[in-house]
Amino acid sequence: MLNNNEYLNKLYQSDKPLIIYKTDKGFDIFTDFSHKYIITKKNIKNFLNSQTQNKSLNHKSLNCYVGFFGYKLLCENIGIKLPKQKSNNFYSGIFYKPLTKISFNKKITIKSYKKNFRSIKSNKNNEYSDEKKFDLNLTLKQYSKLFKEFSENIKQGKTYQIKIAQTYSKKGNLNAVKLFWKLMKMNESPESFLIRDKDYNIISCSPETLLIKKNNIIKTKPIAGTLKKKKNITLKKALSFFRLNEKETKEHNMIVDMERNDLSRICKTGSVKIDKLKQVEEYRDLFHYVTTIKGYVKNKVSNHDIISALMPGGSVIGCPKINTIQLLNSKETNERNIYTGSFGIIHSNGDMRFNIMIRTLLNFKNLINLSVASGVILGSTAKKEYNENYIKAKSLLDLF
Repeated sequence: MLNNNEYLNKLYQSDKPLIIYKTDKGFDIFTDFSHKYIITKKNIKNFLNSQTQNKSLNHKSLNCYVGFFGYKLLCENIGIKLPKQKSNNFYSGIFYKPLTKISFNKKITIKSYKKNFRSIKSNKNNEYSDEKKFDLNLTLKQYSKLFKEFSENIKQGKTYQIKIAQTYSKKGNLNAVKLFWKLMKMNESPESFLIRDKDYNIISCSPETLLIKKNNIIKTKPIAGTLKKKKNITLKKALSFFRLNEKETKEHNMIVDMERNDLSRICKTGSVKIDKLKQVEEYRDLFHYVTTIKGYVKNKVSNHDIISALMPGGSVIGCPKINTIQLLNSKETNERNIYTGSFGIIHSNGDMRFNIMIRTLLNFKNLINLSVASGVILGSTAKKEYNENYIKAKSLLDLF
């Protein structure tokens, strides 16, 4: 029988569907999925309020569903219709019910309800390839035109801040597990994850936690503010930059106020408070400006109520959220797909954790896509925001 390390290596080398999710202590790997649910606007409410509460297994950590909601689905869920956009017809959302969970930090522990789970067939058909260069859907000239239009919208009072998405793409078929661990060595982030399935891969080093709910306590952790890393910039200097920079401060304050408002829709009156205000987090290529907000969930608030209140996450859309989504959807010709959707886990007791899918690669139909966005507010410039998008994408682009 395979020992834990041998089993894990064989699992990686197979083509067996799996999910890897970063935790505070290390990583959790989920596999041997008993159910795979394709989530649509017709079944999302039933899935969240009924299916996720099914306690079919005795082990608490396996009474869960792990997966993602795409951006379009999250818009439709709150009544926003999207115009026809260029699409690759990727899934609107998928959640998986695992029978096996592998947790590791310094040691590997495994819990499984599948008989002979260590028996894995080798994959002899691994064919991986990718083109050298990514194409970008918006040139600086095209981006500047959109930037100017959205700046006019801000002056007209239609929005206060708006995030223009750009997409890098190229042909390829990835060795997802190998690339994920390479990424973790370069830029391990708190919301990193991997999904490997038969017909697609998602690889992410997302830094942003959209929600963590445990019992009746819920937190959100919006990111608004980016500074390119340089050798002479310390955490202390980065914090000073953000505090003294009028554009970054405006952007951050607007997003924090919006997220507090979203939380207030599902939390007890007066319970929504700032938990940690305007802190700096350091990553491989940049610094981020982050605030943590906490509240206490009202009685009789459902899973669907929570998802509807907080998704799609406002920090990667703009402010006010609904108006800004509608403006973006009217101008963006490419479907955002998974970008600015959410990946996470829902437990049968109602606890949940979700990120925002930024810094995330999608490999589907022999195409590799990566989207990024930066904020337009009064006082920002097209060239600066265009360059900021490259900084955000760099850690993933450098994998190739």
